[in-house]
Amino acid sequence: MSRPPLSPERVIDAASRVADASGLTGVSMRSVGRELGVEAMSLYHHVASKDALLDGLADWVFTRIETPTPHGSWRAQMEARARSARTVLAAHPWGLGLVESRRSPGPATLRHHDAVLGCLRAAGFSVALAAHAFSVLDAYVYGFVLTEVNLPFQPGEPAEDFIEELRAVMAEHPHLAEMVAEQVVGRDYAYGDEFDYGLALILDGLEARFREGS
Repeated sequence: MSRPPLSPERVIDAASRVADASGLTGVSMRSVGRELGVEAMSLYHHVASKDALLDGLADWVFTRIETPTPHGSWRAQMEARARSARTVLAAHPWGLGLVESRRSPGPATLRHHDAVLGCLRAAGFSVALAAHAFSVLDAYVYGFVLTEVNLPFQPGEPAEDFIEELRAVMAEHPHLAEMVAEQVVGRDYAYGDEFDYGLALILDGLEARFREGS
């Protein structure tokens, strides 16, 4: 069976698989070539450089995050986008350090950013409040995912097992012990459940500012 021809899209897709397996530090023209079963030099006909490869990966992430539209509720649109971004970045955590770091953003990145601002502006947000909303929502999502993927226990592993290891020092930290006793022990606690609560707090605050005309 013949191998499908190389294209920029195939190269970037292969780079995403390398990043999933080895992180961004594992991404190189050579490693992507190996993933595709070709020599690294053949990739330069489709992606000009390692920097262009990373630009393409950042764009690849944004193609997978739900893009808002100027129609319907701005709050529902921002909520859906935040949840989508969390899902995508949790699946591809190498994107956390990449998506806002590129000096040459690609077309999907630019379209996505413009759509977020366009949704808020269509709802009546001022330019300044739209910018503030964009910033605080992304900071929350990125920060939450960064914490979530680096927790000292795995998804599905009972948090109580981890807490049990700390029981000996809890007596020295009464407020922490109180929170654990009330929120974690016997409650099938999952850190990921905090996401919706925090997102609602931020959206409530933005909605209040919007109504005030700030």
